[in-house]
Amino acid sequence: MDWSFLAPLKIKKAVQPLVKLLQPLVGAGIPTLGTIDLLYVHETCHEPPVVLLLHTLSDNEGDWSILPLLPYISYSFGKNSSWIVFLEEETNVKMTKLAQVLAKFDKNKEWFLGKPLHDEESTIIHHYAFAENPSVFKYPDFAAAWALSIPLVVRLANKVRDEPLKSDFTIDLKHEVALYIWDNGNGPHLTAVPELCTEPEDSSQPLNHCATTLSSKPPLCGEPVNTEDIFVAVKTCRKFHSERVPVIKKTWEKDALFLEYYSDHADPSIPTINIGVPNTERGHCGKTFAILQRFLSSSVPNTKWLIVVDDDTLISIPRLQVLLSCYNPSEPVCLGERYGYGLSQGGYSYITGGGGMVFSREAVVRLLDSGCKCYSNDAPDDMVLGMCLNALGLPVTHSPLFHQARPEDYARDFLAHQVPISFHKHWNIDPVAVFNKWLKDDLVAKASDGLDKSAKTEL
Repeated sequence: MDWSFLAPLKIKKAVQPLVKLLQPLVGAGIPTLGTIDLLYVHETCHEPPVVLLLHTLSDNEGDWSILPLLPYISYSFGKNSSWIVFLEEETNVKMTKLAQVLAKFDKNKEWFLGKPLHDEESTIIHHYAFAENPSVFKYPDFAAAWALSIPLVVRLANKVRDEPLKSDFTIDLKHEVALYIWDNGNGPHLTAVPELCTEPEDSSQPLNHCATTLSSKPPLCGEPVNTEDIFVAVKTCRKFHSERVPVIKKTWEKDALFLEYYSDHADPSIPTINIGVPNTERGHCGKTFAILQRFLSSSVPNTKWLIVVDDDTLISIPRLQVLLSCYNPSEPVCLGERYGYGLSQGGYSYITGGGGMVFSREAVVRLLDSGCKCYSNDAPDDMVLGMCLNALGLPVTHSPLFHQARPEDYARDFLAHQVPISFHKHWNIDPVAVFNKWLKDDLVAKASDGLDKSAKTEL
């Protein structure tokens, strides 16, 4: 986001120091916060907007899911503003242009504006919604910014207050927010606004019509993390030794200096290590906690970072090295694709396991020192870890570059402005071909040479 207009703003005291602190970071597009920013436009549009960071508004873990915050937004801004605009850290805004775009719509009516995405096929991450024709339902690309008119905000806020949010899980927020607003056809559909763009700000294409663009440069956080500082733990089991492990060996294994396969059976030909936990059909909590304990033991190299992946996870280690340069391993960092459970009822966030879970050594130390443990070997490891982190007050940091599902499960335009780090599942795809298409290039070299102008990087 272009923060140049912040200087004259009067921002609430709790937010102001954060804005000063974050200004150089957000300008570089560094995803250290894992938040979505909230911008509200004044009634007259002659004054600069107020900018708030969602994670600063309360101590509620679920604020990032937006819907629980709507009553607060309505109460605080409903009387002296016309629009609420949501944007992400890498979104750049031309304020004059944005005001002109919003002025085209009657502020006294209910409007849901954005750049529409749609599914090519029904997908598990959207609970197979609209299975007969997935493309019929449109939801916003958050990176382009999206807007709600105040009449819609007020009605939604009243609905949130009067009717408890029904969904237990928050998986893909942009789709779930759109479903809530659509309300089985009783609410407004997403209206496409061509001026809300996701083209890189330095694109060779004319962008005069765009009110928003994306930062096109990767964050310059320093040198990529050395492979000597990363330990990779692959969870597998005997029945997948011959099916899934060969895919890893053909694709990304060579990029990991320190890697071990943990199984229920020791196979010296791979090799795999029997971690001492029987295989379970689901959950794998016992196996994951055994991995955490081994990571802190003398049995493995003393590294700064632990990466835990499934045997059907496809991941780019070079891209991960670049991303990790933005984080301090002496802090308790827990990074990946963030999901939520029961966020509207005081629940917790967690890193979904299939896309890869990244932990600093300090995070692992604090987790194990806390006495956190599985209630059963087949408990969901990622959710148990999320409960533990929530109890410890340790943040779960989201990156949209990790993916719990296959490329086919995401909107094409959503992936078009990413350089992804991981995908998950081998179902109905050629995983080697998927790796070669989406994850194979060496981003370390690419970053130093200048990025492909046709792709936007969110690293």
